[in-house]
Amino acid sequence: MSDPAAQPATTDAGRPAVVEFRDVTKIYGAGTPREYVAISDVSFTIPDVVDHGEISSFLGPSGCGKSTVLRLVAGLAPQHPPTNGTVRVLGHEVRGPGADRGMVFQDYTSFDNRTVLDNVVFGLECRGVPRPQREAEGLEWIAKVGLNPRRDAAKYPHELSGGMRQRVAIARTLILRPRVILMDEPFGALDPATRLDMQDLLVKLWREVQATVLFVTHSVEEAVYLGDRVFVMATTPGRIVDEVRTPAAAAPARQVQSEPWFHEQVNALHARIEQVEAAARRIDETRG
Repeated sequence: MSDPAAQPATTDAGRPAVVEFRDVTKIYGAGTPREYVAISDVSFTIPDVVDHGEISSFLGPSGCGKSTVLRLVAGLAPQHPPTNGTVRVLGHEVRGPGADRGMVFQDYTSFDNRTVLDNVVFGLECRGVPRPQREAEGLEWIAKVGLNPRRDAAKYPHELSGGMRQRVAIARTLILRPRVILMDEPFGALDPATRLDMQDLLVKLWREVQATVLFVTHSVEEAVYLGDRVFVMATTPGRIVDEVRTPAAAAPARQVQSEPWFHEQVNALHARIEQVEAAARRIDETRG
């Protein structure tokens, strides 16, 4: 008889969960004086919402393992593989990177010797898509992320602002239409106004591609606006302490963030994070 604990989680309709963590621990330098527990016994499930997808925000203080969680889903070393536990995507244990997952980093990753268009279509080029087809799709996605195909396609990354470079990174990821989009503080370095614009852009494009998004942020406001659910993480060691459901974004960020329910949710999460950080300080003081 098979072990029920070893079987992937499923949704009500019998489909496997998009992402599942089961008792996942990641220890760096295990057995050495530099041993560090990044996350411990992390378990959560993100269901497969057909014809919709979900955005899950991961929120918590620095060092709580938010990026470790994302990179375990992505299958990227040195975070992957986990020390203990199981990470599954669409019912399959993660063995490494895959085309079903795309990742957008904070640091505007791009190929400096390639134009905007060539950056956007890089994944299609790797898949062997003919140049006319990939360039046509690339121009469409340049427009979808709010850039001007005629003016911007031939530019190089050093000619772009931070916000523009992040739009290129998003286009390069979404053109491949991954089922899971992993975003590690992608808007953290942007000015406040541009950040709100990028949040609106993400919601618009997410609705089009109907993917599941895992979004890491330090901003409570950003987590609440974007997230269908917010996972609150704590440190020492990194772990999930709360899962909060939030209303889906139904209006532009500037409008939603002026509504009373939004401020109530943000204040509640700020208070929860303060509790988490106070508890971590007490643990550190005890160990010291």
